Amino acid sequence: MKWLRLVPRFWVILALCGWALIAYLWRRIALARATAAKVERLRGAVLAHLLEQLGATFVKFGQILSTRPDLFGPGYTEELARLQDAVPAARFAVMKRVLDEELDAAHLARLTHIEPVPVAAASVAQVHEGRLESGERVALKVQRPEARSQIERDFAILGFGARLLDALPSLKPLSLPGAVTRFRDALHAQLDFRIEAQNNRRFAKNFAAVEGVAVPRLFDDLCTERVLTMEFIDGIKATEAERVAGNRERLAQSGARSILKMVFVDGFVHADLHPGNIILGDDGRVVMIDFGVVSEIPRDLLRPWVELFMALARRDGKTAARLFYVHAPSVQDTDFASFERDVMAYFETLYGKTLVEVEVSKAVGGLMNVLREHRVQVDDTFTVVNIALLVAEGLGKQLDPTIDLVPLALPYLQQALIDAPPARAPLRKIDGETRTAEATVPTEG
Repeated sequence: MKWLRLVPRFWVILALCGWALIAYLWRRIALARATAAKVERLRGAVLAHLLEQLGATFVKFGQILSTRPDLFGPGYTEELARLQDAVPAARFAVMKRVLDEELDAAHLARLTHIEPVPVAAASVAQVHEGRLESGERVALKVQRPEARSQIERDFAILGFGARLLDALPSLKPLSLPGAVTRFRDALHAQLDFRIEAQNNRRFAKNFAAVEGVAVPRLFDDLCTERVLTMEFIDGIKATEAERVAGNRERLAQSGARSILKMVFVDGFVHADLHPGNIILGDDGRVVMIDFGVVSEIPRDLLRPWVELFMALARRDGKTAARLFYVHAPSVQDTDFASFERDVMAYFETLYGKTLVEVEVSKAVGGLMNVLREHRVQVDDTFTVVNIALLVAEGLGKQLDPTIDLVPLALPYLQQALIDAPPARAPLRKIDGETRTAEATVPTEG
């Protein structure tokens, strides 16, 4: 009976996929002799539009795919990165029922007012402004009542489709069934707001002594599996950083340093970090929100990642190639010598430039193209760290175009090298290699 309930949704998905294929073929014919880059961008645009039509679960899946430039070309990742998890707001009466089910009468009485129009609405929850008996303004994050059933339904179909596609040799390297399973586990964690509350408290503790950086304070007695209540933050989301007044340079420094600390000192990373989840407060604070998805960097992977970042800063292609290769979850039938030559050739394009001129986002993007061409996968940890650093650089440059992430990172790298335990054993060896290069912290120049 469970599968019978999936049939209508299955046919909707099949029909939308059919229309997407027809749309692609029609537009491909119109492009005639287009370059490979234009064809890839067309495919990315059609895929992104299809995922939008399929709904929130598929949009979130597309957002995750956009973070894997080692697997997909820029035509795909740039189009998928534009996907937004924004849906029409549910009626307040529907959300009020969730509040009534989650909070008893005594706790509900503490909320003297709740704005019926949400300040934000996404697929899993929406946020309403409220006011406590004390006069304090709060943000109420309330889970949509249909969220769990919709996600379960879509994952049953996603899993079936992933297993079918995994049978195609050309798609085997993507490990789609495993990707769907990891995505499902992450999204299930998002459905239990108690887990997000725990993450929130841990981030608050990590940043308690950091000036200019904050995490919203929780009202613990008003937090449940489907409701989170936290202080209301007045400010501007980092998506609109150009509207920020005040000391923009200080905000840029605070934002970048907070992300560097999160990655290289704490090893506990916001895994859904994008400008929409950063608020530039009216009081001059940088405030991170929405901790439903986090990633803990394995301590025995911290040293390889630090060495890799420093190799990038030094434009040391030989070391970068070795680190990527020996720690890659999969390398297919890659010829290391050829891979190393291409990585070093790419790094040669960076020679002659100062650290200020080498943007992390562009350097990493070019490197990902080489990894994808040689079918060298990167560890999921690298993906999370990479996104965090790109957000740090992007936000910093929006607020202060002169900011340079690499010199800011040096103290954190130095501390990480001191604190990091020995690296885990490499997954594979390189023929003829007898030792591992020692890491040294780069200097500006």
